[in-house]
Parts: sequence; structure tokens; C-alpha cells
Amino acid sequence: MTHHRFILIASLFVFSFSRTLAQTSLTPSTTWGTWLIGTIQLPAGEKKWGGFAEVQARANGVGRQFFYNELKGGISYDLDRNFSLMVAGGHYATYDYQALSDGPLNTEKRLWEQLIINQYLTRLKFEQRYRVEQRWFNFRDGTQPYRNRIRYRLNMFIPLNNRTITAKTTFLSIYDEIFLNPIGPTFERNRIYAGVGYQFDQQWILQIGWVNQTNYNAATFDQGIFTPQLATGKNNLVVGLTYRLKRRNTSERLPSQPD
Repeated sequence: MTHHRFILIASLFVFSFSRTLAQTSLTPSTTWGTWLIGTIQLPAGEKKWGGFAEVQARANGVGRQFFYNELKGGISYDLDRNFSLMVAGGHYATYDYQALSDGPLNTEKRLWEQLIINQYLTRLKFEQRYRVEQRWFNFRDGTQPYRNRIRYRLNMFIPLNNRTITAKTTFLSIYDEIFLNPIGPTFERNRIYAGVGYQFDQQWILQIGWVNQTNYNAATFDQGIFTPQLATGKNNLVVGLTYRLKRRNTSERLPSQPD
């Protein structure tokens, strides 16, 4: 990577980070929620095929009032060390945490295709992820809408006690992800994350961090009344545990979260 490309990527990351902080400052103060993530990964081996499976639960409070879960998995193919393709899908369910026995308020089946570009610098590691999603909903009232969505995430990793993220490495992870809706509101969501992780060995990785997810509703003008863009956000404690199945390839792999 040339010096100019590095400056361009770093500038984009700083811009995204500062833009998100400005956006989330518009959101009302909210209590903290919880995201718990468990992932099993099959790293790409000599034939370049890999995959993952993941379960996730989210709560309205810290360790209480669970209302949401995800089950998902996918297959990946590494074009080389820096480029990877994936096709994946999942099932998502949202509940009223005060009436879990009533069943989900809505469920979603999702399919997505994505491209990941990894860039390994002397100390900094960057991951750029481009994703296109197809989403099928089933609401309790019987409606079944379909939606598309486009996502872009820029993730930066900084190993603290090693030059690479391998066994016995403590690292920082920071990312910003934007969610775009083709039919509006175009800028649908912004997600910013900062956390610390530890890779125990070639198999186990633990990450603990903070994520702020802010949703945006488009501004409207109806019957002479203008309603400005509405932004609602929430801070969450994130705990993620990853187990990697053993493969012969033991080169450095970025500990990115599939979510």
C-alpha cells in the first residue's frame, strides 16, 4: 500500500468516527443495553474455503430484559490474504421483553453477499466490508414486507503487545458502519464500536466493548407540517466470544465480528 493510500484510508476512518460522534450527540440519553455474541469460525484452509456460525442475544438492560436473538451462518472463500467473499443468511426475532410467552413481534429471514478487503500495515490492521442484504419480514399483524439494504464497515485493529494478532495478543478494535436503504430514508442507521480483545491461542478470542447504534427516520413535510429527521440511539455493552476450528493455516487473521 502506498503512503497516499494509507493517508486516504486513515482520513476516511477519522471522518466516519467524528461524524458518528456528532450524530449520536443528537440522540436522547438512554439506558445501557447488552449484546451477547457467540461465534464458531472455520478459517479458510489450503483450499481457501471457510465459514462461520453465530448466535446472538440482545437485552434492553444490562444482563436483563432480553428481547432479541439472531441465528446465522455463512460460507466464505478467500481470493487471497487480502480479499474474501462470503454468502450467508440468518433468522432474527424481536420480542416484547415483558411478554416473551406471547411469541415474537416480528421475525426476519435475511440473505447477504459481501466482500472483505484486509490491509495489514506495520502495526495497524484495516478491514473494509461491503455487504448487500435481502430481508424478508413477518410481522405479528400478518404483514410480510421485503426490503434491501447496503452496509459498509471500516474496522481498525491495533495489537498492543505484539506486532501481529496471534496467540497471547491484546488488541483494540474500533469500527464505524453505515446502513443505507435504497428506498429511504437513505441513511438508515449508524453503528460505532470500540472495544478491547484478547486472543488466548489459535482458537479462543474474547472481546468486550461498547457499541452505539443510532437509527434515523427521514424528515417529512405533510399537510404543511415539517418534521425534521429523527435520530434515536442506544449504548450497549458487547461481550463476544469466538472459537476457531483448527486449520493448518496459522497466519494472522483479523478477529473481526461477523455481525
